[in-house]
Amino acid sequence: MQRYATLWSKLKNKKFDFDTAQKILKDNSGSLNVALSELRKLGWLKVEFDPSDARKRVYKLEPLEKAFEELAKSKK
Repeated sequence: MQRYATLWSKLKNKKFDFDTAQKILKDNSGSLNVALSELRKLGWLKVEFDPSDARKRVYKLEPLEKAFEELAKSKK
């Protein structure tokens, strides 16, 4: 939740890449991969392939309302 909040405060619903997330969160790549994967599994993060380079991914946070809805669903 803390990582989501930090990213949301800086980016809102703008698309971003791994390097941007790493700079904002000041996280090493291993733990950041895990964090982004967890956010995706919770439904708080959308992941797409970068149209200019299919090896890279582009991320976009779900709005706060949707994130909280998904959190409520996971607690049932």
